[in-house]
Amino acid sequence: MRLILIRHGPAGSADPERWPDDGERPLSESGVRRMRLAARGIARMERGIQVILTSPLARALETARLLGDRLPDARVEAHDVLRPGHSPRRVMDMCASLDGVTHLALVGHEPDLGKLAGTIAFGAPSPMPFKKAGACAFDFDAAPKAGGGRLLWFLPPRALRRLSGRKRRA
Repeated sequence: MRLILIRHGPAGSADPERWPDDGERPLSESGVRRMRLAARGIARMERGIQVILTSPLARALETARLLGDRLPDARVEAHDVLRPGHSPRRVMDMCASLDGVTHLALVGHEPDLGKLAGTIAFGAPSPMPFKKAGACAFDFDAAPKAGGGRLLWFLPPRALRRLSGRKRRA
């Protein structure tokens, strides 16, 4: 299985008056632009993504949909196991239960995503911090398990945006 981990893009500032439920806080305008380019870069490297599972929080769901726009054959689904505070082992168990899925993307939050990456790479939740709209990819010989993943790439958002193929303005 190929597993791609993606941190949601930059969101608006926390504002209890605007978003009494922080889970409803969306990506900022610049976050949408940046995430659109990062998604394009991810899609250029990882064309085989079949499923994009995401935290149900607005900013993660929006990030997953932007990636899904670049990967029309991938289905996007919200999953409670990716809410903030999730257990890395629960996430790996959920990934292992997906029959027939060989290329999976997960969209989530820090610090949980970093702990998940550390658990996959090192067998313990040694954090591998993600920047907003950053991502990494792991390969597994079988189902995802602690310490069983080979890190293929780990890129900050700027590198993903550069991979999008969009020309930079002078």
